[in-house]
Amino acid sequence: MKSKQDLKGLTIKELNDMLVERLDEYDNLHIQKATHQLTNPIKLREVRREIARIKTFIRQHELAAEGQTENV
Repeated sequence: MKSKQDLKGLTIKELNDMLVERLDEYDNLHIQKATHQLTNPIKLREVRREIARIKTFIRQHELAAEGQTENV
């Protein structure tokens, strides 16, 4: 799991790549849960929260970019 400090220095492309990876991981965990193969159900919550954290940082980058264009 990435911490906030680790995510802070990443670019939007890196964040989007990481988001795709986490979404794939979440889908796989969800399938494992449905087939009763999931050994650690807490992992679902952790991945879901990490997805939300990554989306928050992406949105912050978007808002910062909008703010820079408005000042020009």
